[in-house]
Amino acid sequence: MSRRGWALFLAMSVIWGVPYLLIKVAVGELSPVVVVFARCVVGAALLLPWTIARGQLRPALRHWKALLLFTVLEMTGPWLLLSWAEQSLSSSLTGLLVAGVPFAAALAARLAGEEDRLTPMRLLGMAIGVVGIAVLLGLDLEGAQLLPILAVALVVVGYATAPMIVSRALPDVPGVAASSIALFVTAVVYAPFAIPRLDQVGKASSEALLSLVLLGVVCTAVALALFFALIREVGPQRALVITFVNPAVAVLLGVWLLDEPFTLGIALGLPLVLAGCVLATGRGARGAQPDVEALDAAAR
Repeated sequence: MSRRGWALFLAMSVIWGVPYLLIKVAVGELSPVVVVFARCVVGAALLLPWTIARGQLRPALRHWKALLLFTVLEMTGPWLLLSWAEQSLSSSLTGLLVAGVPFAAALAARLAGEEDRLTPMRLLGMAIGVVGIAVLLGLDLEGAQLLPILAVALVVVGYATAPMIVSRALPDVPGVAASSIALFVTAVVYAPFAIPRLDQVGKASSEALLSLVLLGVVCTAVALALFFALIREVGPQRALVITFVNPAVAVLLGVWLLDEPFTLGIALGLPLVLAGCVLATGRGARGAQPDVEALDAAAR
């Protein structure tokens, strides 16, 4: 990847490793629908005025069908499922389970005939990452409830397929415009369920409220703008390899700040996941590169 690609990659690896901690703190006092609603309202309030000021709203809405599908797969479904699942699962475990996204994305791209070729090195890297996840599943899921795990599995499917829509159906839609519309739509969808519960916000602690603000500003508004830039720089499959690194951040924060246990599954699985990331994104992993020049021109 280019230097710009690596910079975006590292930034996203950190930023999207943090939400698991923030969600865990927030759902301890607030219902999942309130957490998703607040996150989307804050994010939309920051991104939508920027989209309107630059005259990008109406052109973006011409692709409303693709935008709606992206919204459902990237936000409306996954964010509620994650918030609900973390009522039962630790933030560390949730982050590690989501590391299965690159494997699901590679399979989806293969079925869809994507041009970003799966080289032997990339396949080896993803295989090692999946082995790391399997070690985690085998050692850390005893006694865990099945439904929260299945909810995270659905999140993996959504996160794996949404970037393909960006690269295939929304190449001429600026990332901030697409994100702002998606956030607004998701907020509208959850408003009827969240507004009657907003009294929870007044009773929440400062830690829970700060978690909501950080989720909306850093992990949503800033992160989505960077994520679109990353997809257009390195392609959707390689962009999703951030989910091999996110767990390291999620685990460290969960253990450090929430006193979550550092289990044998994490100790053995996390190094394998990180090794898989290195192999899947290194020089030997280069396949056919996406035509990013047109995408960059459209993004500008």
